[in-house]
Amino acid sequence: MEPDNQSQPTAASPANYAEPALTPPSADLVSAEPTPVAQPPTGDEPYHGLRWIFIGPQGLRAGWSVFVFFILLRYLSEGIGTVLFSAHLIGSTEDFSPGPVLFGEAGGLLALLIAIAIVGLLEGRRIPAYNLTGPRRPQHFFFGVAAGFLALSALVGTLAAGGWLHFGPIALSGTAIFRFGLLWGCVFLIGACFEEGMCRCYLLFTLTRGINFWWALGSCAYLCARLAMRHHFGGDVWGVYAAILVGLIPCFILHQKAAPRSGFWCAAWVTSAYFGYMHVSNPGETWIGILAAAFIGFVFCVSVRLTGSAWWAIGCHAGWDWAETYFYGTADSGLTPQGCYLTSHPAGNPLWSGGAVGPEGSLLVLAAILFLLALVLVYGRWSARALSAPAALKQMP
Repeated sequence: MEPDNQSQPTAASPANYAEPALTPPSADLVSAEPTPVAQPPTGDEPYHGLRWIFIGPQGLRAGWSVFVFFILLRYLSEGIGTVLFSAHLIGSTEDFSPGPVLFGEAGGLLALLIAIAIVGLLEGRRIPAYNLTGPRRPQHFFFGVAAGFLALSALVGTLAAGGWLHFGPIALSGTAIFRFGLLWGCVFLIGACFEEGMCRCYLLFTLTRGINFWWALGSCAYLCARLAMRHHFGGDVWGVYAAILVGLIPCFILHQKAAPRSGFWCAAWVTSAYFGYMHVSNPGETWIGILAAAFIGFVFCVSVRLTGSAWWAIGCHAGWDWAETYFYGTADSGLTPQGCYLTSHPAGNPLWSGGAVGPEGSLLVLAAILFLLALVLVYGRWSARALSAPAALKQMP
Protein backbone atom coordinates (compact mmCIF):
# COMPACT_ATOMS: atom_id res chain seq x y z
CA MET A 1 0.00 0.00 0.00
CA GLU A 2 2.05 2.88 -1.25
CA PRO A 3 -0.17 5.91 -1.89
CA ASP A 4 0.71 9.15 -3.53
CA ASN A 5 1.88 11.50 -0.78
CA GLN A 6 -0.03 14.46 -2.19
CA SER A 7 -2.73 14.54 0.49
CA GLN A 8 -5.79 16.73 0.34
CA PRO A 9 -7.80 18.38 3.11
CA THR A 10 -10.91 16.70 4.36
CA ALA A 11 -14.32 18.28 4.48
CA ALA A 12 -14.17 19.27 8.10
CA SER A 13 -15.68 22.72 8.29
CA PRO A 14 -13.77 23.92 11.28
CA ALA A 15 -15.93 26.44 12.97
CA ASN A 16 -18.66 24.44 14.61
CA TYR A 17 -17.30 20.99 15.35
CA ALA A 18 -19.23 19.39 18.20
CA GLU A 19 -16.89 18.12 20.88
CA PRO A 20 -18.63 15.66 23.19
CA ALA A 21 -17.10 14.73 26.50
CA LEU A 22 -14.86 11.69 26.40
CA THR A 23 -15.84 8.52 28.24
CA PRO A 24 -13.45 6.59 30.48
CA PRO A 25 -11.97 3.31 29.20
CA SER A 26 -13.78 0.07 29.96
CA ALA A 27 -12.38 -2.28 32.53
CA ASP A 28 -11.34 -5.04 30.09
CA LEU A 29 -10.19 -2.97 27.19
CA VAL A 30 -7.42 -0.45 26.74
CA SER A 31 -9.10 2.68 25.48
CA ALA A 32 -7.83 4.64 22.51
CA GLU A 33 -9.90 7.69 23.42
CA PRO A 34 -7.71 10.77 23.66
CA THR A 35 -7.32 12.47 27.00
CA PRO A 36 -7.97 16.20 26.86
CA VAL A 37 -5.07 18.27 28.06
CA ALA A 38 -6.31 21.81 27.55
CA GLN A 39 -8.62 23.13 30.23
CA PRO A 40 -11.24 25.83 29.58
CA PRO A 41 -10.74 29.20 31.23
CA THR A 42 -12.56 29.92 34.41
CA GLY A 43 -15.54 32.25 34.55
CA ASP A 44 -19.25 32.20 33.97
CA GLU A 45 -18.88 32.51 30.19
CA PRO A 46 -15.65 30.75 29.20
CA TYR A 47 -16.45 30.78 25.47
CA HIS A 48 -17.88 33.77 23.70
CA GLY A 49 -17.36 35.75 20.50
CA LEU A 50 -14.41 34.74 18.33
CA ARG A 51 -12.94 32.65 21.13
CA TRP A 52 -15.96 30.30 20.97
CA ILE A 53 -15.42 29.84 17.21
CA PHE A 54 -11.82 28.70 17.60
CA ILE A 55 -11.58 27.28 21.14
CA GLY A 56 -13.65 24.53 22.75
CA PRO A 57 -13.49 22.62 26.05
CA GLN A 58 -10.45 20.69 24.76
CA GLY A 59 -8.57 23.61 23.29
CA LEU A 60 -8.35 24.37 19.57
CA ARG A 61 -11.43 22.94 17.90
CA ALA A 62 -10.84 19.76 15.89
CA GLY A 63 -12.00 21.24 12.58
CA TRP A 64 -9.54 24.14 12.76
CA SER A 65 -6.81 21.76 13.82
CA VAL A 66 -7.38 19.52 10.78
CA PHE A 67 -7.58 22.54 8.48
CA VAL A 68 -4.26 23.98 9.70
CA PHE A 69 -2.66 20.53 9.61
CA PHE A 70 -3.45 19.93 5.93
CA ILE A 71 -2.34 23.40 4.92
CA LEU A 72 0.98 22.87 6.66
CA LEU A 73 1.42 19.35 5.32
CA ARG A 74 0.75 20.38 1.74
CA TYR A 75 3.30 23.19 1.61
CA LEU A 76 5.88 21.36 3.69
CA SER A 77 5.60 18.31 1.42
CA GLU A 78 5.97 20.44 -1.69
CA GLY A 79 8.97 22.29 -0.26
CA ILE A 80 10.81 19.20 0.95
CA GLY A 81 9.94 17.33 -2.25
CA THR A 82 11.38 20.15 -4.37
CA VAL A 83 14.63 20.07 -2.41
CA LEU A 84 14.94 16.27 -2.75
CA PHE A 85 14.13 16.38 -6.45
CA SER A 86 16.68 19.15 -7.07
CA ALA A 87 19.29 17.08 -5.26
CA HIS A 88 18.43 14.12 -7.53
CA LEU A 89 17.49 11.99 -4.51
CA ILE A 90 14.02 11.23 -5.86
CA GLY A 91 12.77 10.83 -9.41
CA SER A 92 9.63 9.73 -11.19
CA THR A 93 6.94 7.76 -9.39
CA GLU A 94 7.52 4.84 -11.81
CA ASP A 95 10.98 4.23 -10.31
CA PHE A 96 9.99 1.76 -7.60
CA SER A 97 13.47 0.88 -6.34
CA PRO A 98 14.48 1.15 -2.67
CA GLY A 99 16.85 4.13 -2.97
CA PRO A 100 14.57 6.81 -4.46
CA VAL A 101 11.53 5.48 -2.61
CA LEU A 102 13.40 5.66 0.70
CA PHE A 103 14.17 9.35 0.28
CA GLY A 104 10.64 10.08 -0.92
CA GLU A 105 9.07 8.38 2.09
CA ALA A 106 11.55 10.05 4.47
CA GLY A 107 10.69 13.47 3.04
CA GLY A 108 6.99 12.83 3.50
CA LEU A 109 7.50 11.66 7.08
CA LEU A 110 9.60 14.73 7.88
CA ALA A 111 6.86 17.02 6.55
CA LEU A 112 4.26 15.12 8.58
CA LEU A 113 6.24 15.35 11.83
CA ILE A 114 6.79 19.09 11.41
CA ALA A 115 3.10 19.66 10.66
CA ILE A 116 1.97 17.63 13.69
CA ALA A 117 4.53 19.36 15.92
CA ILE A 118 3.26 22.80 14.92
CA VAL A 119 -0.39 21.86 15.38
CA GLY A 120 0.56 20.22 18.67
CA LEU A 121 2.00 23.51 19.89
CA LEU A 122 -1.34 25.18 19.15
CA GLU A 123 -3.18 22.43 21.02
CA GLY A 124 -0.75 22.05 23.92
CA ARG A 125 0.16 18.48 22.93
CA ARG A 126 3.33 16.67 21.97
CA ILE A 127 3.63 14.26 19.04
CA PRO A 128 3.36 11.05 21.16
CA ALA A 129 -0.04 12.22 22.45
CA TYR A 130 -1.53 11.42 19.04
CA ASN A 131 -2.16 7.70 19.64
CA LEU A 132 1.51 6.83 20.16
CA THR A 133 1.51 6.35 23.93
CA GLY A 134 0.18 3.43 25.92
CA PRO A 135 1.48 0.15 27.35
CA ARG A 136 3.48 -2.57 25.58
CA ARG A 137 4.37 -0.52 22.53
CA PRO A 138 7.29 -2.73 21.30
CA GLN A 139 5.14 -5.84 21.77
CA HIS A 140 2.28 -4.34 19.77
CA PHE A 141 4.65 -3.30 16.98
CA PHE A 142 6.33 -6.69 16.53
CA PHE A 143 3.07 -8.61 16.80
CA GLY A 144 1.72 -6.28 14.14
CA VAL A 145 4.69 -7.03 11.86
CA ALA A 146 4.05 -10.76 12.26
CA ALA A 147 0.32 -10.36 11.61
CA GLY A 148 0.89 -8.33 8.44
CA PHE A 149 3.39 -10.83 7.07
CA LEU A 150 1.13 -13.76 7.95
CA ALA A 151 -2.01 -12.25 6.39
CA LEU A 152 -0.22 -11.32 3.15
CA SER A 153 1.40 -14.76 3.02
CA ALA A 154 -2.02 -16.39 3.37
CA LEU A 155 -3.28 -14.30 0.46
CA VAL A 156 -0.27 -15.08 -1.74
CA GLY A 157 -0.49 -18.77 -0.84
CA THR A 158 -4.15 -18.87 -1.83
CA LEU A 159 -3.41 -17.15 -5.15
CA ALA A 160 -0.60 -19.61 -5.87
CA ALA A 161 -2.75 -22.62 -4.93
CA GLY A 162 -5.53 -21.42 -7.25
CA GLY A 163 -3.15 -20.92 -10.17
CA TRP A 164 -3.55 -17.12 -10.15
CA LEU A 165 0.08 -16.46 -9.15
CA HIS A 166 3.22 -18.18 -10.44
CA PHE A 167 6.66 -17.94 -8.88
CA GLY A 168 9.90 -17.73 -10.81
CA PRO A 169 13.49 -18.22 -9.64
CA ILE A 170 15.03 -16.43 -6.68
CA ALA A 171 16.28 -13.07 -7.93
CA LEU A 172 18.94 -12.29 -5.30
CA SER A 173 21.89 -14.13 -3.83
CA GLY A 174 24.59 -13.67 -1.22
CA THR A 175 24.76 -10.39 0.66
CA ALA A 176 22.28 -8.77 -1.76
CA ILE A 177 19.50 -10.70 -0.03
CA PHE A 178 20.20 -8.98 3.29
CA ARG A 179 21.08 -5.60 1.77
CA PHE A 180 17.88 -5.27 -0.22
CA GLY A 181 15.85 -6.82 2.58
CA LEU A 182 17.12 -4.17 5.00
CA LEU A 183 16.63 -1.33 2.49
CA TRP A 184 13.07 -2.34 1.73
CA GLY A 185 12.46 -2.81 5.45
CA CYS A 186 13.49 0.79 6.08
CA VAL A 187 11.34 1.99 3.16
CA PHE A 188 8.21 0.32 4.41
CA LEU A 189 8.78 1.18 8.05
CA ILE A 190 9.08 4.87 7.14
CA GLY A 191 6.12 4.58 4.78
CA ALA A 192 4.01 2.94 7.46
CA CYS A 193 4.96 5.66 9.94
CA PHE A 194 3.89 8.30 7.41
CA GLU A 195 0.53 6.77 6.46
CA GLU A 196 -0.39 5.58 9.94
CA GLY A 197 0.96 8.78 11.46
CA MET A 198 -1.43 10.76 9.31
CA CYS A 199 -4.55 8.56 9.42
CA ARG A 200 -4.43 6.50 12.62
CA CYS A 201 -2.39 8.89 14.76
CA TYR A 202 -3.16 12.53 14.04
CA LEU A 203 -6.47 12.37 12.16
CA LEU A 204 -8.08 9.56 14.19
CA PHE A 205 -7.11 11.21 17.49
CA THR A 206 -8.19 14.70 16.45
CA LEU A 207 -11.46 13.74 14.80
CA THR A 208 -12.42 11.50 17.72
CA ARG A 209 -12.42 14.45 20.09
CA GLY A 210 -14.55 16.66 17.87
CA ILE A 211 -16.77 14.84 15.38
CA ASN A 212 -20.31 13.51 15.22
CA PHE A 213 -22.26 11.63 12.57
CA TRP A 214 -23.32 14.70 10.60
CA TRP A 215 -19.81 16.14 10.40
CA ALA A 216 -18.53 12.70 9.41
CA LEU A 217 -21.19 12.45 6.71
CA GLY A 218 -20.27 15.92 5.45
CA SER A 219 -16.59 14.97 5.31
CA CYS A 220 -17.35 11.81 3.32
CA ALA A 221 -19.61 13.79 0.98
CA TYR A 222 -16.74 16.22 0.42
CA LEU A 223 -14.43 13.33 -0.53
CA CYS A 224 -17.04 12.07 -2.99
CA ALA A 225 -17.39 15.54 -4.54
CA ARG A 226 -13.64 15.87 -5.00
CA LEU A 227 -13.46 12.45 -6.62
CA ALA A 228 -16.33 13.27 -8.96
CA MET A 229 -14.71 16.55 -10.05
CA ARG A 230 -11.19 15.19 -10.46
CA HIS A 231 -11.82 11.68 -11.79
CA HIS A 232 -15.26 11.98 -13.44
CA PHE A 233 -16.60 8.79 -11.86
CA GLY A 234 -13.76 6.60 -13.14
CA GLY A 235 -13.83 2.90 -12.32
CA ASP A 236 -11.23 2.98 -9.56
CA VAL A 237 -12.92 5.68 -7.46
CA TRP A 238 -15.94 3.46 -6.87
CA GLY A 239 -13.88 1.74 -4.19
CA VAL A 240 -14.06 4.93 -2.10
CA TYR A 241 -17.80 5.30 -2.68
CA ALA A 242 -18.35 1.68 -1.65
CA ALA A 243 -16.32 2.10 1.54
CA ILE A 244 -18.32 5.19 2.48
CA LEU A 245 -21.62 3.40 1.91
CA VAL A 246 -20.53 0.41 4.00
CA GLY A 247 -19.80 2.65 6.99
CA LEU A 248 -22.88 4.85 6.62
CA ILE A 249 -25.52 2.64 8.27
CA PRO A 250 -23.46 1.47 11.30
CA CYS A 251 -22.39 5.02 12.13
CA PHE A 252 -25.95 6.30 11.75
CA ILE A 253 -27.21 3.58 14.11
CA LEU A 254 -24.57 4.51 16.70
CA HIS A 255 -25.63 8.14 16.32
CA GLN A 256 -29.31 7.29 16.82
CA LYS A 257 -28.48 5.30 19.94
CA ALA A 258 -26.21 8.08 21.24
CA ALA A 259 -23.53 5.46 21.84
CA PRO A 260 -20.76 6.82 24.10
CA ARG A 261 -17.99 5.90 21.65
CA SER A 262 -19.77 6.88 18.44
CA GLY A 263 -17.25 9.70 17.94
CA PHE A 264 -14.40 7.20 17.61
CA TRP A 265 -16.24 5.06 15.07
CA CYS A 266 -17.31 8.10 13.04
CA ALA A 267 -13.67 9.17 13.00
CA ALA A 268 -12.69 5.65 11.94
CA TRP A 269 -15.24 5.84 9.11
CA VAL A 270 -13.84 9.14 7.81
CA THR A 271 -10.15 8.23 8.14
CA SER A 272 -10.67 4.82 6.51
CA ALA A 273 -12.48 6.41 3.56
CA TYR A 274 -9.70 8.97 3.32
CA PHE A 275 -7.10 6.19 3.38
CA GLY A 276 -8.78 4.69 0.33
CA TYR A 277 -8.92 8.16 -1.24
CA MET A 278 -5.15 8.50 -0.80
CA HIS A 279 -4.60 5.46 -3.04
CA VAL A 280 -6.71 6.68 -5.97
CA SER A 281 -3.73 8.40 -7.61
CA ASN A 282 -1.62 5.23 -7.63
CA PRO A 283 -0.81 4.00 -11.16
CA GLY A 284 -2.89 1.06 -12.31
CA GLU A 285 -5.10 0.96 -9.19
CA THR A 286 -8.57 -0.63 -9.41
CA TRP A 287 -11.72 -0.22 -7.35
CA ILE A 288 -10.97 -3.47 -5.52
CA GLY A 289 -7.56 -2.19 -4.41
CA ILE A 290 -9.08 1.12 -3.29
CA LEU A 291 -11.82 -0.67 -1.34
CA ALA A 292 -9.23 -2.99 0.21
CA ALA A 293 -7.15 0.00 1.32
CA ALA A 294 -10.19 1.55 3.02
CA PHE A 295 -11.12 -1.75 4.71
CA ILE A 296 -7.63 -2.41 6.00
CA GLY A 297 -7.59 1.18 7.25
CA PHE A 298 -10.66 0.32 9.33
CA VAL A 299 -8.88 -2.77 10.72
CA PHE A 300 -6.02 -0.50 11.78
CA CYS A 301 -8.54 1.76 13.53
CA VAL A 302 -9.87 -1.28 15.40
CA SER A 303 -6.31 -2.08 16.48
CA VAL A 304 -5.98 1.42 17.95
CA ARG A 305 -9.24 0.88 19.84
CA LEU A 306 -8.06 -2.45 21.25
CA THR A 307 -4.40 -1.76 22.00
CA GLY A 308 -4.58 1.92 22.94
CA SER A 309 -2.02 3.05 20.36
CA ALA A 310 -1.16 2.89 16.65
CA TRP A 311 1.93 0.71 17.06
CA TRP A 312 0.23 -2.54 16.05
CA ALA A 313 -1.07 -0.81 12.92
CA ILE A 314 2.37 0.59 12.06
CA GLY A 315 3.98 -2.83 12.41
CA CYS A 316 1.23 -4.62 10.47
CA HIS A 317 1.37 -2.06 7.67
CA ALA A 318 5.14 -2.41 7.34
CA GLY A 319 5.05 -6.22 7.55
CA TRP A 320 2.32 -6.48 4.88
CA ASP A 321 4.14 -4.20 2.42
CA TRP A 322 7.56 -5.81 3.01
CA ALA A 323 6.19 -9.29 2.38
CA GLU A 324 4.24 -8.18 -0.68
CA THR A 325 7.01 -6.21 -2.36
CA TYR A 326 10.37 -7.57 -1.28
CA PHE A 327 9.79 -11.14 -0.12
CA TYR A 328 7.26 -12.36 -2.71
CA GLY A 329 8.12 -9.87 -5.46
CA THR A 330 4.54 -9.02 -6.40
CA ALA A 331 3.25 -5.67 -7.58
CA ASP A 332 2.24 -3.23 -4.84
CA SER A 333 -0.75 -1.02 -5.69
CA GLY A 334 0.17 -1.23 -9.36
CA LEU A 335 3.89 -0.52 -8.81
CA THR A 336 6.43 -3.13 -9.96
CA PRO A 337 9.31 -3.34 -7.47
CA GLN A 338 13.03 -3.75 -8.17
CA GLY A 339 15.43 -5.65 -5.96
CA CYS A 340 13.11 -8.43 -4.71
CA TYR A 341 13.94 -11.79 -3.16
CA LEU A 342 11.42 -13.86 -5.13
CA THR A 343 9.99 -13.28 -8.58
CA SER A 344 6.35 -13.80 -9.43
CA HIS A 345 3.73 -12.90 -12.01
CA PRO A 346 -0.08 -13.04 -12.04
CA ALA A 347 -2.06 -15.41 -14.23
CA GLY A 348 -5.70 -15.83 -15.18
CA ASN A 349 -8.65 -13.58 -14.54
CA PRO A 350 -7.47 -10.26 -13.00
CA LEU A 351 -10.56 -10.30 -10.78
CA TRP A 352 -8.97 -13.19 -8.90
CA SER A 353 -5.26 -12.75 -9.65
CA GLY A 354 -5.20 -9.00 -9.12
CA GLY A 355 -3.50 -8.50 -12.48
CA ALA A 356 -1.01 -5.64 -12.70
CA VAL A 357 -2.26 -4.20 -9.40
CA GLY A 358 -0.87 -7.14 -7.43
CA PRO A 359 -2.52 -9.23 -4.70
CA GLU A 360 -4.36 -6.16 -3.38
CA GLY A 361 -6.32 -6.04 -6.64
CA SER A 362 -7.76 -9.54 -6.15
CA LEU A 363 -11.18 -10.09 -4.64
CA LEU A 364 -9.48 -12.55 -2.32
CA VAL A 365 -7.79 -9.65 -0.54
CA LEU A 366 -11.10 -9.02 1.24
CA ALA A 367 -10.85 -12.47 2.82
CA ALA A 368 -7.25 -11.71 3.86
CA ILE A 369 -8.43 -8.49 5.51
CA LEU A 370 -11.14 -10.39 7.42
CA PHE A 371 -8.42 -12.78 8.54
CA LEU A 372 -6.36 -9.79 9.67
CA LEU A 373 -9.37 -8.43 11.56
CA ALA A 374 -9.74 -11.77 13.35
CA LEU A 375 -6.05 -11.65 14.27
CA VAL A 376 -6.28 -8.19 15.79
CA LEU A 377 -9.46 -9.07 17.71
CA VAL A 378 -7.80 -12.15 19.22
CA TYR A 379 -4.60 -10.27 19.93
CA GLY A 380 -6.41 -7.29 21.42
CA ARG A 381 -8.38 -9.45 23.87
CA TRP A 382 -5.28 -11.44 24.79
CA SER A 383 -3.30 -8.23 25.34
CA ALA A 384 -6.07 -6.77 27.52
CA ARG A 385 -6.10 -9.90 29.68
CA ALA A 386 -2.31 -9.81 29.96
CA LEU A 387 -2.49 -6.22 31.15
CA SER A 388 -5.16 -6.97 33.74
CA ALA A 389 -3.37 -10.07 35.10
CA PRO A 390 -0.75 -8.20 37.19
CA ALA A 391 -3.47 -6.10 38.79
CA ALA A 392 -5.44 -9.23 39.64
CA LEU A 393 -2.36 -10.85 41.16
CA LYS A 394 -1.80 -7.84 43.40
CA GLN A 395 -5.33 -8.19 44.78
CA MET A 396 -4.86 -11.86 45.68
CA PRO A 397 -4.36 -12.60 49.39
